[in-house]
Amino acid sequence: MTEKLLNHRAEGPTSAPALLLGPSLGTSYALWDKVAPELSATHRVVRWDLPGHGGSPASLIGPGATIGDLADLVLALADSLGVERFAYAGVSLGGAVGLHLALHHPERVSCLAVICSSAHFNGSKPWEERAALVRREGLAKLAETADARWFTPGFTVPRLVADHRDADPEAYAACCDALGAFDLRDRLTEITVPTLLIAGRQDPATPPAHLREIADAVPDAALVELPHASHLAPAERPEAVLTALRTHFDRPAGRGMEVRREVLGDAHVDRAQARQSPFTARYQDFISRYAWGEIWTDPTLSRRERSMITLTALVAHGHYDELAMHVRAARRNGLTPDEIGAVLLQTAVYCGVPAANSAFATAQRVLEEEG
Repeated sequence: MTEKLLNHRAEGPTSAPALLLGPSLGTSYALWDKVAPELSATHRVVRWDLPGHGGSPASLIGPGATIGDLADLVLALADSLGVERFAYAGVSLGGAVGLHLALHHPERVSCLAVICSSAHFNGSKPWEERAALVRREGLAKLAETADARWFTPGFTVPRLVADHRDADPEAYAACCDALGAFDLRDRLTEITVPTLLIAGRQDPATPPAHLREIADAVPDAALVELPHASHLAPAERPEAVLTALRTHFDRPAGRGMEVRREVLGDAHVDRAQARQSPFTARYQDFISRYAWGEIWTDPTLSRRERSMITLTALVAHGHYDELAMHVRAARRNGLTPDEIGAVLLQTAVYCGVPAANSAFATAQRVLEEEG
């Protein structure tokens, strides 16, 4: 493990969309043990440890740390893994990191789930007191009350309680500093990432009202309240959390099919779906999820611009059947025949005259058929 990076565990196909999972204060990535393996069937799941927790070095954080500092560590981890854009879910402190990422780095976050967390954690005083206690006495005494703070009566996860006890006191206290200074209530309306809030009805640390406050402010956010769940819902109610996350994180795939139809036309997509077999089903799902659900829905570029880029790439590689399809798509995306011609003329310079010659013939045929 690199000393400058958060300890993490990656699961799932490397070609699948990335999903980062953040922990709660005092826990390790074991918090996600009953959820991450299931999510990894459709995502490249990366769960990470807080500094001084699990396998992450305590030196990654210091006194006076902020949620922004933790978010920067998460982005550094994503960069090291070659992950440019990712879905994100986090619990409590991990959820606060997700809110910060969605607000300050929306180009990196495709979808957000905030679990048993808050836009504020009741001010700085209780966290200053806890940080001072931990720096003075360590974590053994605080870990004795973990079950009451984390779970409904009678439930426990010994591994997580042990992780709490074994965390580095200085790093834990620095995380308390970050929680005490965190307050995004006046900026929640600026978050544009699709957002799901999950609350545990028996959560004493971040009651449902805290999640409802976020849901009411973030545009189009959804809220799910889980009965018989306290603060660490993924450990106590993994099936319910998994169901909510699957529904939420599958939304880009559904949007992808919608965009695919808008750009390529119903007739083309219907033909592709009709030809689908068990052998090609995963590939068709991949196209809808990744190409159309992730790339074509990214608002950074307009559809007109994406059409021009796509036409150029198809000419460069000689994919003229695909080029015909995307000439039609370019017309749907608002390009005029003259603009399409200008794009193809540009390819003559950078892709070669023979390639452009074939491309002009293909495009002329399509434009004549389109009238």
